[in-house]
Amino acid sequence: MESTVFSLRVDGELLERLRGHAAKRGMSVQDYVVRTLIREDFDERFKTAVDETERFYGKEPGPREPTAPATPRADHIRPSAGIA
Repeated sequence: MESTVFSLRVDGELLERLRGHAAKRGMSVQDYVVRTLIREDFDERFKTAVDETERFYGKEPGPREPTAPATPRADHIRPSAGIA
């Protein structure tokens, strides 16, 4: 993958907050910012894909409807059951 230089000017207060967030994760500020941008890009692409799928199948995109928690079946065993 080709890389390109991207320069960004931020104020001191924001840079300190970014340093703190990055330090909590054991990352450099550059890595933290890049991963954040990648995550945001993925979220945006995923939402677009879901909306396009819903349009394809005839459901209009809109606010996500909360779903009621499913009641577990008596014969259902969680995959993690018995694993410590």
